[in-house]
Amino acid sequence: QVQLVESGGGLVQPGGSLTLSCAASRSIFSLNSMGWYRQAAGKERELVAIIYRGSDTNYVDSVKGRFTISIDNAKNTVYLRMNSLKPEDTATYYCHAILRATPFWGQGTQVTVSS
Repeated sequence: QVQLVESGGGLVQPGGSLTLSCAASRSIFSLNSMGWYRQAAGKERELVAIIYRGSDTNYVDSVKGRFTISIDNAKNTVYLRMNSLKPEDTATYYCHAILRATPFWGQGTQVTVSS
């Protein structure tokens, strides 16, 4: 079992920045992957960023160059740094992990980008 707790969501103006955190109940390096998904109102949930074994990363095209996924292994925490935020980034963001082919989800944190 993997427990995931997100934090850091909130309201930010377009062009602003925000950092999301996901605290895991075990070492990041013990997980096959960790990532961030988001779901906007009326839309399908989509993968935003993923990190494999705390190393290789991938991003959805719409956030490339603006978002960065990173880890702090000492704190068992994954971060999503979001820069140059746009209104279309507004969504509930969910932390996700895979352990031996089993998926785990956090409860979500709301990000709203609005002037």
